[in-house]
Amino acid sequence: MDDRIHEHAEVLVDWSAQVDAGDNVLVSVSEGTHELAVAVAEKLGERGANMATMYSSGEVSRAYMKAHDGDFEDDPAHELALVENADVALSLGGGRNTSASADVPGEKRQAKAKASQQIREAYMETDWVSTVHPTRSLAQQAGMAYEEYQDFVYDAVLRDWEALAGEMAKMKEILDEGSEVRIVKADTDITMSIEDRIAVNSAASVRYDSHNLPSGEVFTAPYDTEGEVFFDVPMTFRGKKVRNVHLTFEDGEVVDYSADQNEDVLTEILETDDGARRLGELGIGMNRGIDRFTDSILFDEKMGDTIHLAVGRAYDSNMPEGEEGNQSAVHVDMITDMSEDSFMEVDGEVVQRNGTFRWEDGFSA
Repeated sequence: MDDRIHEHAEVLVDWSAQVDAGDNVLVSVSEGTHELAVAVAEKLGERGANMATMYSSGEVSRAYMKAHDGDFEDDPAHELALVENADVALSLGGGRNTSASADVPGEKRQAKAKASQQIREAYMETDWVSTVHPTRSLAQQAGMAYEEYQDFVYDAVLRDWEALAGEMAKMKEILDEGSEVRIVKADTDITMSIEDRIAVNSAASVRYDSHNLPSGEVFTAPYDTEGEVFFDVPMTFRGKKVRNVHLTFEDGEVVDYSADQNEDVLTEILETDDGARRLGELGIGMNRGIDRFTDSILFDEKMGDTIHLAVGRAYDSNMPEGEEGNQSAVHVDMITDMSEDSFMEVDGEVVQRNGTFRWEDGFSA
């Protein structure tokens, strides 16, 4: 086994999830992640944690949803009980086919998402972390040779996370003290309020309220969104490639939208519920170890030179105690490339221009 797999498992268990002896740990194992699952199980055993595993497969989910009558109301009760008894939930992503569920009817996906909302909320109450094991299917989706993709993944995962957390703290401070963000580039001029929100320094550890490995972003929960935004980074949603998405916001809500490819998928997402037409997240990518787009949201949204906005659910970690952010059965991230002819302002002051932050060499106000 590649030594980097053991390093990945150690970072996941110790730095990211902060697993302690006696913790009940639920591990979701995707089809292609056997080696990482073995390494994670070894680490959990060494830490004295209690492990339960679940099998995660796009093809299995497809078969179930296509055969089902579409009434999933009572579907999640037994899984919910399992999640509610977990202290830590680890998701090891990496399947055999990234488009396995592409032909599942949209109405069934929507119904399943709504029925599973309690499960998602229960997961949010755990110390949950999602990561990905480099598989050949993901390498193919990224347009890379398998060995090349392995190097890419481990360059993003095996980082000095404490050092990156220190750098990202600068952006967290700016957002925490700010009231309004404006993003400007070609076909984009959008403003949103962030007043009284709490930015998360997403340094790949639950100690920072960060739940992805790799990570490397600072995110908050915007509201009162106005203007238009163009997402020029291709993304795969529900097994289908979606390109060149335009959204127009008025009074905080999407009032017009388009996509050059698979617009029906975008329609399906936005029609899930009322909250699906409002923003739940503004995220700023800051992981310079990610140097190319790979059609994987876990990596692409963390890349330096990018900003992403998510329609749907807001995270509780961004909200003051006792307040609730945007609610939805979906949380779907879309990415815009900020590397050229662009800027981001906070309260009228430029903090990023052409992908360079004001504390970095080469910044021009």
